[in-house]
Amino acid sequence: MSLNKILVADDEESMRWVLSKALKRKGFSVDLAKDGDEALRMIQSSHYDMAILDIKMPGLSGLELLDQIREIKKELLVVIMTAEASMKNAVEAMKRGAYDYITKPFDLDVIDAIIEKIDKAREMTSQVSLLKEELKDRYQLEKTIIGNSQAMREIYKTIGKVAPSDITVLIQGESGTGKELIARAIHFNSKRLGKPFIAINCAAIPKELLESELFGFEKGAFTGAVERKLGKFEQANGGTIFLDEIGDMPLDLQAKILRVLQEKEVTRTGGNQSITVDTRIVAATNQNLEGSVREKTFREDLYYRLNVVPINLVSLRERKEDIPLLVEYFLKKACAEMEMPTKQCSHEALSLLSSYSWPGNVRELENTIKRAVILSSDPLLTVEDFSGLRPNIGTSSRNEELSLEALVEMKLRSSLGNLDKMESGDLYGLILEQMERPLIRFVLEKTRGNQVKAAEILGINRNTLRKKIQELDIEVKKD
Repeated sequence: MSLNKILVADDEESMRWVLSKALKRKGFSVDLAKDGDEALRMIQSSHYDMAILDIKMPGLSGLELLDQIREIKKELLVVIMTAEASMKNAVEAMKRGAYDYITKPFDLDVIDAIIEKIDKAREMTSQVSLLKEELKDRYQLEKTIIGNSQAMREIYKTIGKVAPSDITVLIQGESGTGKELIARAIHFNSKRLGKPFIAINCAAIPKELLESELFGFEKGAFTGAVERKLGKFEQANGGTIFLDEIGDMPLDLQAKILRVLQEKEVTRTGGNQSITVDTRIVAATNQNLEGSVREKTFREDLYYRLNVVPINLVSLRERKEDIPLLVEYFLKKACAEMEMPTKQCSHEALSLLSSYSWPGNVRELENTIKRAVILSSDPLLTVEDFSGLRPNIGTSSRNEELSLEALVEMKLRSSLGNLDKMESGDLYGLILEQMERPLIRFVLEKTRGNQVKAAEILGINRNTLRKKIQELDIEVKKD
């Protein structure tokens, strides 16, 4: 991160003028203060990257001001100036936390050298900090991508193959399947580890703002552009940019993304200079981009440039064997976040969770677990804690049937209320009555209204079945 805004505090007007001119010529924003008290007020009300302070000023001296800065703005880099080249001043300034110390008169080259040294130190610190964060994130990521299903194992293999190169990757999958997690895994296992990973959701930003977010803008490019801003591509230089929901990107911006892929260059809004960027692109979508190409809402040339290596994430309903692992992980995560003892799911509750179709995928499962953890006061989560789930049994070949045991328990807990208040002898008949109608309807649906076949499956007489159909008012649909 480079220096941008500098404060110069000196009681000599000529020194303020000279430093201001020299620094502004190099592109810095400069504010001036004529004494220590004014400088302190400015530091309290504004942000500065660096302050150049004279040691002797009316009011607060440079050293006294330095003490104040160390208390209120520890990150502010301070350079002390003095006309007295004494060892005492130099030692005192550095002891109190000054970044550097210079003696008047001095060459402006000395200031240049200090700024260059600061820039290099800040860049190195920033890179070390980023690397630490990314290593931490990578460790967390390895615990976050959960699944031992065949589908997930194939994705792990693909990540291992594509990560070391700079090849463009297109991740496709329904909402909530974890596309950003996969993009991060690619970045963290690449040679770009330690460089930025920048994610942007193309569907979440208004079309008129998306271009300036991606490519940045120059000062004065439009109303409100009071200073230059770097776009996401420049911010991700050397690293990876993740373009989520790229299928929602306007056609005119798609052309500019294509140019970045082809030329490795961007142009800021309001600017005319091409800026070279070394940024790997990983894109993602929940749409059928091939269909969008046919409908002329997505550029064919961009689609083929992005779809060099496709990674297709399967829905949670297609890898249900991973649900117990995911439930265990989300239970631990939710309980840790809310600082409560870890809860567990009953066998019946886990059966219910494993049987649900999860249209919102992993994200919906996580939110469901979190809600149950918050609302339940018991250490063991039961079917009752997930009574909001409504499995559609038999409506889709993808939806497995809910186990009868879990279904009975869910019905008992949600419908019967306080068992102590029920009359003796009611329960058996009530449960049979509630289960009989959906059971017969289900079998008739599967046999397409063939009552003979349905009676055979149910193990009852055909006349008994006909009688039940009439008593329970069941509509028989025949194909």
